[in-house]
Amino acid sequence: MQDLELLEYLETFVTPGRIDRFKAILPNRTKHFTVATEDVYQLHNTSAVMRTCDVFGIQELNIVEEVNSKSIDREIAMGAQKWVDLNRYHSIGDCISDIKSQGYQIVATTPHIDDCELIDFDITKKSCFFFGRESQGLSQQVLDEADCFLKIPMFGFTESLNISVSAAIILQHVTARLRKSDIKWQLTEEEIIDKRFDWIKKTIKDYDAIVERYNSKA
Repeated sequence: MQDLELLEYLETFVTPGRIDRFKAILPNRTKHFTVATEDVYQLHNTSAVMRTCDVFGIQELNIVEEVNSKSIDREIAMGAQKWVDLNRYHSIGDCISDIKSQGYQIVATTPHIDDCELIDFDITKKSCFFFGRESQGLSQQVLDEADCFLKIPMFGFTESLNISVSAAIILQHVTARLRKSDIKWQLTEEEIIDKRFDWIKKTIKDYDAIVERYNSKA
């Protein structure tokens, strides 16, 4: 159990405006949905997906880097890397296994398999939306392991959308529906407290020294 007295003490080192911002955002965060990207090689796409997760309240982003491994572009992510939890995997198998162990269904986003259109997607199930490489799409392993396939209806000559655009369209749609539902999609109270600690740590420059001083006086 986290030390709530310590949390309140740490919050005195942060502006009231920032604390109010944390308290306003956290009730809108969710782990009911999460996102996974598979070997995306254009750095700005991964960074843009992270920014999209932050905008629509998705707390976790899973990045598979079997082939391509790069750092988040801070300029494109616009600070989202501080507020979204990033899970990195070196194999798609490890990612899928971990995601499934947490109770998520695997949702393969692809325009080429006629299964479920976005408007018909079942939001009641915990879901991880998988997005593939820019030119190749999702690997066969993801397609084989997928519990369902999701596509965005398209009516032009172009057969696909940029990964970051696809993520934005899908997440905006499913989170808007989620917030209007009776589903318990919010973070638990314990998860909220953990995030308050985490975000405070990422905000205060001398976090470790402050905690050490606090503990020495306890």
